[in-house]
Amino acid sequence: MSVKAIAKGVSMSPRKVGVVASLVRGQSVKNALVILSHTPRRSAEPVKKVIESARANAEHNHGFKPDTLKITEIIVTPGARQKRFRPAARGRALPYQLRSSHIRVVVDGEKRTIKKTVSEKNDKTSTKSSAKETK
Repeated sequence: MSVKAIAKGVSMSPRKVGVVASLVRGQSVKNALVILSHTPRRSAEPVKKVIESARANAEHNHGFKPDTLKITEIIVTPGARQKRFRPAARGRALPYQLRSSHIRVVVDGEKRTIKKTVSEKNDKTSTKSSAKETK
């Protein structure tokens, strides 16, 4: 089972974010974070944050081993656009758009083995002892 994290409305062009996302596609999470921390692009930071969020989701919510996590999918799609106008010569107005993007990261890895708690162990021993007493 894979775990995902999504960042919506990142105020950067999807084309610029997609270049950075392609650097870490298919990498291990640990390796991807090192690559992104040394990438001199502004769009590396939101991609890094989404990967860290996916790692935290996998580790804390789904019980994956943090060392085995690998990025199986990273997708950058266009988000909402803000339409604006820039003043130009002779009273004209030139339109432009502020683009945003959505970043979706899916990670997968090896699950941790679930350890039995002390109360579960005591419940099993108490049921065995009560079964012996009834015989």
